[in-house]
Amino acid sequence: MYDDGSLDPLVKFVLGVIAAVVAAKMLWRWLTQDVAQWVTADAWGWITGHLWWSSLIIATLLLFVLAARRSVPGDFEVYYGGNDVAEDEETALTYSLGQLAAMSPAGFEQACADLLARDGFIRPRRIGGAGDLGADVIAWTGTGDKIVVQCKQYSRPVGSKEAQTFNGTARPEHGASLALMVGLNGFTKIATEFAARHDITLIDRAALESWAQGEHLYAVIGEDRSAA
Repeated sequence: MYDDGSLDPLVKFVLGVIAAVVAAKMLWRWLTQDVAQWVTADAWGWITGHLWWSSLIIATLLLFVLAARRSVPGDFEVYYGGNDVAEDEETALTYSLGQLAAMSPAGFEQACADLLARDGFIRPRRIGGAGDLGADVIAWTGTGDKIVVQCKQYSRPVGSKEAQTFNGTARPEHGASLALMVGLNGFTKIATEFAARHDITLIDRAALESWAQGEHLYAVIGEDRSAA
């Protein structure tokens, strides 16, 4: 039996064969003999005379019932990249701040890429890593504008040094039309002022929560345009 309670396919096959043979034998005897005689004498006699086999058959039937119950669709959760993100077919991808904080740095970057995909941006992908020159995620709008995202999962506000470094690569190195910094725990006042002077869009903690909970990126950053 697997950890989720399901049976190994080979075990299912063996149990199925046993159950089929026993059922076929009983059916044949039921069809060829007097029903009352079979129930009162033959069946009961066989059960009392073959307790081990009777117990095995009952256990097999119970296992099949349990397996059938487990296979019935019900309420369920779908997880993305190991993160606790519940979703069904009619619900958009969402994250809580707690979930984002619990992710690995790479997982946090991937979550940002997934949110861009949810909002309809084109070819969002995580490229963060050694030598990324400040670009953790990139994507494109429907009109061909490039979005370059730097994702900061710091336990503190992002400072001006990080904003300055990103400013030096987002457009000169990556050709960003929209340079976006995501800070799980916000930005310092100096970093915010620097970003405003250099046209870097910041997603602070409050904005990230709105974005992660389903609000479109453009609504979060105040852009009056469509991602399509």
